[in-house]
Amino acid sequence: MPDASASPNGILLVDKPQGITSHDVVARARRALGTRKIGHAGTLDPMATGLLILGVGPATRLLTYIVGLDKTYEATIRLGVSTDSDDADGTTTAQADAAALAAVTDERIRDGIAALTGEISQVPSTVSAIKIGGKRAYDLARAGEEVQLKARTVTVSRFEVRPSTSSGTGAGSRDGVIDLNVVVDCSSGTYIRALARDLGAALGVGGHLTALRRTRIGPFRVADAATDLTGDLPLLPPADVATAVLGAFPVTADEVRDLRHGKRLAGAADRLAGLPTGTPAAIDPDGRLVGIVERRGGDVKSAMNMAEDA
Repeated sequence: MPDASASPNGILLVDKPQGITSHDVVARARRALGTRKIGHAGTLDPMATGLLILGVGPATRLLTYIVGLDKTYEATIRLGVSTDSDDADGTTTAQADAAALAAVTDERIRDGIAALTGEISQVPSTVSAIKIGGKRAYDLARAGEEVQLKARTVTVSRFEVRPSTSSGTGAGSRDGVIDLNVVVDCSSGTYIRALARDLGAALGVGGHLTALRRTRIGPFRVADAATDLTGDLPLLPPADVATAVLGAFPVTADEVRDLRHGKRLAGAADRLAGLPTGTPAAIDPDGRLVGIVERRGGDVKSAMNMAEDA
């Protein structure tokens, strides 16, 4: 039998290029690493670029703890044109006239941005991967069905506008638009396309995204991501990733055995104090990830164990 310990196991950071799907990236990684056991911690639209986090082998179990992390995006919002998908891949549904666009001042843009910062209620874009009755919203929309998504609460902790430029032939032109380069820090589940749509609606001119790049997921940054999915790919060790996301809970060899056998570590809950989360990573004396632990009263027990050969 093949040695299971030789199978790839870790987290892969990928800088997704424009024009391919996140599933295309997963397929390429499967070919490069010679394994089908690869999952992702949240997709990007084909138009978007930037950080994708893939779990490989047993480390796919860590994706549950990564998918909900805060994220940073860089984007370009085009004011003056609306599309049915709220991005440049969609069909134009409305275009503002020159007078409406000329009335969009820097002050009004700042006010619109402020209203979309903090904890807000956001209706996701119709062309999204959210499931309705077991089907993706974008599949329903493309089939001509009416899609009504419920608003959700998200947090936009930073919505920063960088210098804007006008394109087209100027404010008097029917084709005039305003492009805003922005950076957004937000909670998981925030749609940047919806921010563009809602900002344009608040300004009375419509809006959509023309560019989107994800630069950060939690502690992981696109600057450290692979751009070429061939050859040897740099997998991050599960222990390092779990520690970065959840904090480390060092355990002895005896405690490793107890955790793997489902036993509680009696009176160990005080050792969780000061850790960033209540579900830290149990790390054995050799620096390997044993699993994820949690408090139960004054004790600590396993919430998820990694396979011993992982």
